[in-house]
Amino acid sequence: MKHVVVLFGGISAEREVSLSTGHQVVFALRGAGYDVDPFEVTQDLGALIRALDPKPDVVFNALHGRFGEDGVIQGVLDWLDIPYTHSGMRASALAMDKAASRAVFASAGLPIARGRVIDIEILADADPLPRPYVVKPLNEGSSVGVEILRVGENRRHEIAREWRFGPQALIEEFIPGRELTVGVLGSRALTVTDIAASHAFYDYESKYAAGGSRHTLPAVIHAKAFAQAMDYAVAAHASLGCRGATRADFRYDDTAGEPGRLVLLEVNTQPGLTPTSLLPEQAAFCGIEFPSLCAWMVEEARCRV
Repeated sequence: MKHVVVLFGGISAEREVSLSTGHQVVFALRGAGYDVDPFEVTQDLGALIRALDPKPDVVFNALHGRFGEDGVIQGVLDWLDIPYTHSGMRASALAMDKAASRAVFASAGLPIARGRVIDIEILADADPLPRPYVVKPLNEGSSVGVEILRVGENRRHEIAREWRFGPQALIEEFIPGRELTVGVLGSRALTVTDIAASHAFYDYESKYAAGGSRHTLPAVIHAKAFAQAMDYAVAAHASLGCRGATRADFRYDDTAGEPGRLVLLEVNTQPGLTPTSLLPEQAAFCGIEFPSLCAWMVEEARCRV
């Protein structure tokens, strides 16, 4: 019987999401027949190292956000020579760094929004792009810290003053229309989900609160756009060097009619596995139940790649 340690919790802004993911995964893997030890990650790195001695067969990485999906924990596990789920250190670091991943996507010919990185204090002085535009932290997930500045709003000074995500931010044009997402397992795209958020955009609460969003899968969109989203998701996964499961997020501007404009926002290398998460929902639509999904991730685990 394969021994799996599930890492969850962590020290990022997405700790609560990770706790939910971890509990779901532990239950599923035990049901699938694995010998599972859960470990709640805190600031104590020494405790984590001790929890991995003797070495398990696999670490299931259920951490989200900084130190969990940005290559840090992946580097620790590579050092210890312990196979782990999801992407490796380099791909994780690239995907988490929005400026770096944009450069990779552009070089791969994938469609991205017009935008640039700015020093956050510049925001207090002037609009860096025509409105509406989006202000994003460079190294956060789950829409943490994301703001949309629309015509007529006067929040630039407030956002710059209260910014707590480092000295820089990514500024991108706001793409109207729909929010789409595509889960990828290995080299296989699952389906396209159309997300209708309860708020102005698909923010943290919309992603994780019960009733925060409505998911339509498969998305009812033009067949050309559907096929492009599937292809782009696999291409984005490959361009970053990802492995295991990822989820690619898109904006789809169909406001002037279809087939519309598809824009790749980001690739999530640690898709949520909570009761409201998108990847398990897509997998179930494709006939892969949650325990089987988690077991697939365990069997695909690697290190140092």
